[in-house]
Amino acid sequence: MFRRGNKSRSGSGGWCSPVPVLFVFLIVVLLGFTLLFQYDGRKGDSPIGLVKQKWNGFESLVQLSPTVEAVNGTDLVWQIPESPKAVLFLAHGCSGRALNFWDRSQTCPDCVGLPEERLIVLEALSRKFAVIAISSVGRCWSFGEERMIVKGIIKRWVAKRRLDNLPLVALGASSGGHFVSLLATDLRFSSIVVMIAEGLYDQMDISKDYPPTLFVHMPKDEARKQRIDSNIRILKDEGIDVAEIKCMEFPLSPNFLADRVPGLGESISTKLFDLLQEKSFIDKNGYMRADGRAIHLKAALRKSKIVLPDKGLIHHIQEELNLAYAYHEMTSLQSEKIFKWFESHMS
Repeated sequence: MFRRGNKSRSGSGGWCSPVPVLFVFLIVVLLGFTLLFQYDGRKGDSPIGLVKQKWNGFESLVQLSPTVEAVNGTDLVWQIPESPKAVLFLAHGCSGRALNFWDRSQTCPDCVGLPEERLIVLEALSRKFAVIAISSVGRCWSFGEERMIVKGIIKRWVAKRRLDNLPLVALGASSGGHFVSLLATDLRFSSIVVMIAEGLYDQMDISKDYPPTLFVHMPKDEARKQRIDSNIRILKDEGIDVAEIKCMEFPLSPNFLADRVPGLGESISTKLFDLLQEKSFIDKNGYMRADGRAIHLKAALRKSKIVLPDKGLIHHIQEELNLAYAYHEMTSLQSEKIFKWFESHMS
């Protein structure tokens, strides 16, 4: 029995202890502050927790070891894990190429291994996706004859490796996203991902067997966001399963570039962070003030005492700065959601 003298009357006419009520109140307040700091209005679906993923985070799971072929005047790069469960076609953006998706190695001496591209491939291989990437003939993808050429390359490659019984999926970024959106009318993909692109849906007739489509985009590009919103409505009206992932800006830290760029190292990463602050390329909270393509980083490096281990790393660094600014860049930060999308449409 509880003594009434140690109780306070509840609003419902019963008796309740003030201690549990206070405890619940504190929990609610704490939860509210947690959500407030996680979603602060500017960041939306913030990837701050995701950027802790390091460039060598897959080292114990899978190694990059591609095969490179020259087919129809372009590069074909591929890798098949043991016991593959699906096939992923990757289409780069303008000025990209298939060689960007794998690290330089004995099997691929001309490979580049850009940070975001290589992490997408590593995620795919760790999930038992065979990966095939093809370089566009020109700077960007074209949408006529090249589409038919790529369709033929993929079909022959899949058949030759006896993978034609597996689900086929695709991911394209920017120009590659437009290309994949159209290629999906020629090849039977179980689902596709259109990244930082709205797709070419105003140039095609959408049938009910068009594959489920996931848009991964950066809403800071407001004009593109509006076109994506429109195309999402078009696909939904046709009964197509469609979803979107919004990629938001996030602040840099001294170790960020070392965590994302192979071969950079923490010391140089910290010096680069200091340089970005010194030149006011980032604000007091670490957010990029402009896209990485627009900040004259090369000129600032030349005037500094920072020596990169490899001059080619400037492109890797710039990609990560573009990613942090979140206007238009390939991203691996949402890989888990992307591959869950693929896997949920493979049955």
